[in-house]
Amino acid sequence: WSCLMTQLAMTMSLLCALACGALGAVSPAGRGAPVRSRAAMTRPLGPRMSVADHDILLRVARGEEADRTPVWLMRQAGRYMKAFREISTKYPFRQRSETPDLAIELSLQPWKAFGMDGVIMFSDILTPLPGMGIEFDILPGKGPRIADPIRSMDDVRRCTPLDDPDSSHPFIAEILSSLRGETEGKCTLLGFVGAPWTLAAYSVEGKASKNCEVTKRMMYEAPGALEALLEHVTAGVVEYASYQVRSGAQVIQVFDSWGQYLSPDQFVRFAKPFAERVVVELKARHPEVPVIYFAHGSGGYLDLQRDIPADVLSLDWRVDMAAARDTLGKGVKVAGNIDPLVLFADEETIRAEVRACIDKAGRAGHILNLGHGILQGTPEENVAAFVDEAKQYSHSKVSA
Repeated sequence: WSCLMTQLAMTMSLLCALACGALGAVSPAGRGAPVRSRAAMTRPLGPRMSVADHDILLRVARGEEADRTPVWLMRQAGRYMKAFREISTKYPFRQRSETPDLAIELSLQPWKAFGMDGVIMFSDILTPLPGMGIEFDILPGKGPRIADPIRSMDDVRRCTPLDDPDSSHPFIAEILSSLRGETEGKCTLLGFVGAPWTLAAYSVEGKASKNCEVTKRMMYEAPGALEALLEHVTAGVVEYASYQVRSGAQVIQVFDSWGQYLSPDQFVRFAKPFAERVVVELKARHPEVPVIYFAHGSGGYLDLQRDIPADVLSLDWRVDMAAARDTLGKGVKVAGNIDPLVLFADEETIRAEVRACIDKAGRAGHILNLGHGILQGTPEENVAAFVDEAKQYSHSKVSA
């Protein structure tokens, strides 16, 4: 009995030592963050995660078949999460997005909580602008501000090429390479860029705009200057997107967030050709990396997007998914497109909307998402229900 008690005491001491060591270890990157124990690393990070599904988003984006519909959400790392707000109240936006420790933690929060099939880097579409000679800041409660907006050809000439992102944006490489290490073999890692039209319009307006009035006047009064700015921004976006891929991103989403300001003719002249160049040049450098194109508010010219050479077209929530499938044709892969405000409904409504969207899209060539970003105030449990239903329903359809 004495020997047995001694053996038990030694075993308990060893277990305590191992636990303390696991919790107190410092990460190899030297960030000072605890390294997760082996048990924590193998524990599922969210609802219904499966090793077999680890690259399902990547495979579907490439056009491969899968057993279910993959799911992630635009702006999934955001202020609707309590854990996110605990950080966002302490640090201003650019500090959060440009400090690797903070950006990495914020990027991983929703994936760990809800088990989406993708992690998207926490950042902003305006992040590359300083590397192009266009400085910006994000003011609390007011949003982005560009102190010296681009209003003339002389302003365009003072811009600088983004030709060395390693020097201008070294934090991006650290963020993405660390995220790739965290997600490898578990889910798909997404990077993103703003489309040339959206970044150029922001650079002209200098801030968020209800009507994009200054830029649209520039279309008519100085179209050459606007097109020169678009050329400049396009070259920078290609370089920045390629840098993200080299740093670890497996999929790139191109956000044309200001697409709603364009008529069909304006889209054809000032947005589409430049977005196409980003896709074509990025695919030429990285043919294995799928590109998703999302033009917010673009339902009025959906047919004009059919031949954009992106791997996936992400759809705004204002478009009926079944009608969009008919317009685009069966060969075009799509993402989306549930109204973000559905996430404020009761759980059964959320689950019903998920099922309806998957049914309308069909199982092949569809990535479930919202039709825009998650809104502040969205209940976290509703995001959990959204992701869970996507995985449950997809599996049940396959089983049936």
